[in-house]
Amino acid sequence: MGKTFVAKRLAYALMGERDNSRVKMVQFHQSYSYEDFIMGYRPTASGFELKKGVFYEFCKQAAEDDRPYFFIIDEINRGNLSKIFGELFMLIENDKRGVQLQLLYADEQFAIPSNVYLIGMMNTADRSLAMLDYALRRRFAFFEMTPAFASAGFKAYRAKVDKRKFDRLIETVEALNEEIAADDSLGAGFCIGHSFFCTNATVSDAWLQSVVEFELIPLLKEYWFDEGAKAKEWGDKLVEAVK
Repeated sequence: MGKTFVAKRLAYALMGERDNSRVKMVQFHQSYSYEDFIMGYRPTASGFELKKGVFYEFCKQAAEDDRPYFFIIDEINRGNLSKIFGELFMLIENDKRGVQLQLLYADEQFAIPSNVYLIGMMNTADRSLAMLDYALRRRFAFFEMTPAFASAGFKAYRAKVDKRKFDRLIETVEALNEEIAADDSLGAGFCIGHSFFCTNATVSDAWLQSVVEFELIPLLKEYWFDEGAKAKEWGDKLVEAVK
């Protein structure tokens, strides 16, 4: 499945149980700020009031418990990380857990508990974004997720679908991914993932055609915007696979 699905399952696996009270997820974007994440003044009917942010509250909750807590950040490379983390940028390092720092907006010493784990997710194929800066990169371990067409789970799903057109489409996409990975302007990070083809709905002819027409072909046109013939060639192959 997608990276969000995997991140939550990773948290549950490390917990040893499924406890959503100890998992929190946010999504970074260009307008996300320290005030949203840690704390800041917010307008009220009578003026301004100091409001605690989502990560601040999460850390306070975790500090009262010995069990592991997981804070999941989707699209971590979309935010201005220095702006969002502020003085806590240093405290997310393993050897700085429990170290206290003075918060910007409050007369308070704050520390990130050692039982708080951060999971960051990002899409490396997003052309509009720079990769993570080195200051944050050295604070995380990295794991690259690749399309899982050969996984036992997807093979079981494919057998359950039991549809020749579906099989032809997957075979075509696997060949397409080889082309994408070998393309110097794209690379493996742009390969088409298996989640495009996972659904709880019935895998009908109409569903397959809609995936090809409205999801895959527009993606190829974006990938090869300056190579229209290649985009059309592979688009035609995808269409042919589900005929």
